[in-house]
Amino acid sequence: MDPLRAVIDPNVWISALISPSGAPADVLRAVLADDVTAIVTPHLLEELAEVLYRDKFRRWVSLSDAEGYVVALADKAELRPEAGQPSKATRDPDDDYLVALAEQAGAVIVTGDDDLLGMDLHPPAMTPRAFLDRLRSRP
Repeated sequence: MDPLRAVIDPNVWISALISPSGAPADVLRAVLADDVTAIVTPHLLEELAEVLYRDKFRRWVSLSDAEGYVVALADKAELRPEAGQPSKATRDPDDDYLVALAEQAGAVIVTGDDDLLGMDLHPPAMTPRAFLDRLRSRP
């Protein structure tokens, strides 16, 4: 069976790194097990790195480990060029690239962002828990 395809919001990647338990960490494990193909762009990886390099994250991860995490994700994920504009703009223009990428790749968005979760998107946006439920319910 082909892996599910997902655009995983940087907030989920960060949660997975900070806490080894919970749904975001399970999403990461599904990516590492090749049950999920994570779709990324250079912009998504840059945003993730920028956030992880902030001083407030030193209590959870060193700079070198944060850099290694982003590099490992880039190596594991399907790297795509930037997708342009989505068919439906989000309330936060900084999230438009996630929607455009999901549309281009035919991949769901996995996020904890209430704005994205509240939109009627195709493919849909879903929480890490809902995504894992979908993954586990596949025949």
